[in-house]
Amino acid sequence: MNNVKVKIINSSRHPLPAYATPLSAGLDVRANLDAPVTLEPLQRALIPTGLRIALPEGYECQMRPRSGLALRHGITLLNTPGTIDADYRGEIGVILVNLSSETFVVNDGERICQMVIAPCCQADLIQVDSLDSTERGEGGFGHTGIG
Repeated sequence: MNNVKVKIINSSRHPLPAYATPLSAGLDVRANLDAPVTLEPLQRALIPTGLRIALPEGYECQMRPRSGLALRHGITLLNTPGTIDADYRGEIGVILVNLSSETFVVNDGERICQMVIAPCCQADLIQVDSLDSTERGEGGFGHTGIG
Protein backbone atom coordinates (compact mmCIF):
# COMPACT_ATOMS: atom_id res chain seq x y z
CA MET A 1 0.00 0.00 0.00
CA ASN A 2 1.36 3.43 -0.93
CA ASN A 3 1.37 6.19 1.69
CA VAL A 4 1.31 9.91 0.93
CA LYS A 5 2.02 12.74 3.37
CA VAL A 6 -0.95 15.11 3.77
CA LYS A 7 -0.67 18.20 5.95
CA ILE A 8 -3.77 18.79 8.08
CA ILE A 9 -5.05 21.48 10.44
CA ASN A 10 -7.56 20.16 12.95
CA SER A 11 -9.46 23.00 14.65
CA SER A 12 -12.18 20.62 15.88
CA ARG A 13 -12.45 19.15 19.37
CA HIS A 14 -12.04 15.65 17.95
CA PRO A 15 -9.18 13.32 16.98
CA LEU A 16 -7.77 13.42 13.48
CA PRO A 17 -9.63 11.33 10.89
CA ALA A 18 -8.55 7.71 11.18
CA TYR A 19 -8.73 4.43 9.30
CA ALA A 20 -11.03 1.97 11.09
CA THR A 21 -8.97 -1.05 10.03
CA PRO A 22 -5.45 -1.55 8.64
CA LEU A 23 -6.76 -2.03 5.07
CA SER A 24 -9.49 0.64 5.08
CA ALA A 25 -9.52 2.92 2.04
CA GLY A 26 -11.28 5.81 3.79
CA LEU A 27 -10.55 7.81 6.92
CA ASP A 28 -13.59 8.40 9.15
CA VAL A 29 -14.43 12.11 9.44
CA ARG A 30 -16.40 13.61 12.34
CA ALA A 31 -18.90 16.46 12.57
CA ASN A 32 -17.62 19.57 14.34
CA LEU A 33 -20.78 21.17 15.73
CA ASP A 34 -21.59 23.69 18.47
CA ALA A 35 -25.12 22.24 18.63
CA PRO A 36 -26.84 19.20 17.11
CA VAL A 37 -28.22 19.59 13.57
CA THR A 38 -31.65 18.10 12.85
CA LEU A 39 -32.25 16.85 9.32
CA GLU A 40 -35.90 16.40 8.45
CA PRO A 41 -36.79 13.99 5.62
CA LEU A 42 -35.30 15.24 2.32
CA GLN A 43 -33.53 18.09 4.09
CA ARG A 44 -29.83 18.81 3.53
CA ALA A 45 -27.25 20.73 5.55
CA LEU A 46 -23.61 21.71 5.30
CA ILE A 47 -21.85 20.09 8.24
CA PRO A 48 -18.47 21.55 9.28
CA THR A 49 -15.55 19.27 10.12
CA GLY A 50 -12.96 21.70 11.49
CA LEU A 51 -10.44 20.19 9.05
CA ARG A 52 -8.23 21.86 6.47
CA ILE A 53 -5.76 19.90 4.33
CA ALA A 54 -2.91 20.49 1.91
CA LEU A 55 -2.74 17.71 -0.65
CA PRO A 56 0.37 17.17 -2.74
CA GLU A 57 0.14 17.98 -6.43
CA GLY A 58 -1.35 15.05 -8.35
CA TYR A 59 -3.75 14.04 -5.55
CA GLU A 60 -7.39 14.66 -4.70
CA CYS A 61 -9.51 13.94 -1.66
CA GLN A 62 -12.97 12.43 -2.08
CA MET A 63 -15.62 12.67 0.62
CA ARG A 64 -17.88 9.61 0.52
CA PRO A 65 -20.90 8.40 2.51
CA ARG A 66 -20.56 5.94 5.36
CA SER A 67 -22.39 2.75 4.44
CA GLY A 68 -23.85 2.23 7.93
CA LEU A 69 -25.47 5.69 7.99
CA ALA A 70 -26.83 5.15 4.50
CA LEU A 71 -28.28 1.70 5.23
CA ARG A 72 -29.64 2.29 8.73
CA HIS A 73 -30.72 5.93 8.49
CA GLY A 74 -30.85 6.96 4.80
CA ILE A 75 -28.12 9.58 5.38
CA THR A 76 -25.76 10.21 2.50
CA LEU A 77 -23.69 12.94 0.88
CA LEU A 78 -25.54 15.01 -1.66
CA ASN A 79 -22.60 15.47 -4.02
CA THR A 80 -21.05 12.04 -3.84
CA PRO A 81 -18.17 11.94 -4.06
CA GLY A 82 -17.39 15.46 -2.94
CA THR A 83 -14.02 16.42 -4.41
CA ILE A 84 -11.38 18.43 -2.59
CA ASP A 85 -8.76 19.76 -4.97
CA ALA A 86 -5.05 19.91 -4.14
CA ASP A 87 -5.11 23.73 -4.10
CA TYR A 88 -8.11 24.15 -1.73
CA ARG A 89 -7.15 25.34 1.75
CA GLY A 90 -10.51 26.17 3.35
CA GLU A 91 -12.42 24.17 5.93
CA ILE A 92 -13.86 20.92 4.64
CA GLY A 93 -17.64 20.93 4.80
CA VAL A 94 -19.85 17.94 4.12
CA ILE A 95 -23.30 18.24 2.53
CA LEU A 96 -25.43 15.63 4.30
CA VAL A 97 -28.92 14.79 3.06
CA ASN A 98 -31.63 12.76 4.77
CA LEU A 99 -33.25 10.46 2.20
CA SER A 100 -35.34 8.63 4.79
CA SER A 101 -38.84 9.34 6.05
CA GLU A 102 -37.55 9.82 9.62
CA THR A 103 -35.92 12.80 11.30
CA PHE A 104 -32.19 12.35 11.89
CA VAL A 105 -30.01 14.28 14.37
CA VAL A 106 -26.33 14.86 13.62
CA ASN A 107 -24.35 15.22 16.84
CA ASP A 108 -20.97 16.78 17.49
CA GLY A 109 -18.21 14.21 17.05
CA GLU A 110 -20.36 11.78 15.08
CA ARG A 111 -18.61 10.03 12.19
CA ILE A 112 -20.46 11.44 9.17
CA CYS A 113 -18.43 10.40 6.13
CA GLN A 114 -15.15 9.00 4.95
CA MET A 115 -12.26 10.72 3.25
CA VAL A 116 -10.34 8.91 0.50
CA ILE A 117 -7.02 10.33 -0.74
CA ALA A 118 -6.27 9.25 -4.31
CA PRO A 119 -3.92 10.11 -7.16
CA CYS A 120 -5.49 11.97 -10.06
CA CYS A 121 -4.40 13.47 -13.33
CA GLN A 122 -5.53 16.28 -15.56
CA ALA A 123 -6.52 15.50 -19.14
CA ASP A 124 -5.32 17.22 -22.27
CA LEU A 125 -8.52 17.26 -24.34
CA ILE A 126 -8.07 16.77 -28.08
CA GLN A 127 -11.05 17.79 -30.19
CA VAL A 128 -11.76 15.34 -33.02
CA ASP A 129 -14.55 14.74 -35.54
CA SER A 130 -15.04 11.03 -34.77
CA LEU A 131 -14.10 8.35 -32.25
CA ASP A 132 -12.85 4.82 -32.81
CA SER A 133 -15.57 2.15 -32.76
CA THR A 134 -15.88 -0.48 -30.01
CA GLU A 135 -18.01 -3.57 -29.41
CA ARG A 136 -20.13 -1.60 -26.93
CA GLY A 137 -20.54 1.40 -29.18
CA GLU A 138 -23.14 3.84 -27.87
CA GLY A 139 -24.83 1.31 -25.55
CA GLY A 140 -25.61 3.19 -22.35
CA PHE A 141 -27.72 2.78 -19.25
CA GLY A 142 -29.00 -0.79 -18.91
CA HIS A 143 -27.88 -1.90 -22.34
CA THR A 144 -26.54 -5.24 -21.04
CA GLY A 145 -29.89 -6.25 -19.51
CA ILE A 146 -31.05 -7.11 -16.01
CA GLY A 147 -29.26 -9.57 -13.70
